[in-house]
Amino acid sequence: MKTIYLLAGLLCDEEVWQAQARQLRRHYDVRVASFGNFDSIPAMAAHVLERAPSRFSLAGHSMGGRVAFEVYRQAPHRVERLALLDTGYHPAAAHEAESRGTLVRKAQIEGIGAIAETWAMPMIGECNRGNAELVGRVLAMVRRMSGETYARQTLALLARPDATPVLAAIRCPTLVLCGKQDVWSPPERHEAMAAAIPHARLRLIDNCGHMSTMERPAEVLVALEEWLQMAPAEV
Repeated sequence: MKTIYLLAGLLCDEEVWQAQARQLRRHYDVRVASFGNFDSIPAMAAHVLERAPSRFSLAGHSMGGRVAFEVYRQAPHRVERLALLDTGYHPAAAHEAESRGTLVRKAQIEGIGAIAETWAMPMIGECNRGNAELVGRVLAMVRRMSGETYARQTLALLARPDATPVLAAIRCPTLVLCGKQDVWSPPERHEAMAAAIPHARLRLIDNCGHMSTMERPAEVLVALEEWLQMAPAEV
């Protein structure tokens, strides 16, 4: 049975991939990885590679997409196919430490609950913020974390490797997916990413923000199932 790793992002756990993992496990060995108190993207990638079989497929959401790039950089021969969801590839911008630091300090002093809504709501597409069940699940996931987890994962993101050189080197079937209403990692970033990866397949999902796997789980599942059928000859 082929193995698929699904990588969670900042302040996310297995819940972020729940809908897709449940269905894909009917035909695949699905393993969901979240990164707890890791403070380095390369260390997160090494953690995946230490536990993965010799060949596997890899999908990463948000920060998990940045980990996926690093996994590919460290061991391209082991990655059968790659999916990059609501993510990015550039290094941290000059302003990021300051803008991220305000929420991190508040979470460390007052607890993660103090920033859960402030952090989470912009991640959900404006069109879906009235969905109480969805919002409740996202907030509950964030509240399972801690201020220390947030601080350490933020350190990892601020020191993230520039994945730009990786793009043109990717030779496996690749999906690039983004919510059309993602204001955190916008569609134009994913269009540029897909254009730079040889023969990548781009999917933009309407009525969907950054939390695509939870906001539009069925559409994301269909895209992943199509990705898993992409023939290596396409690349």
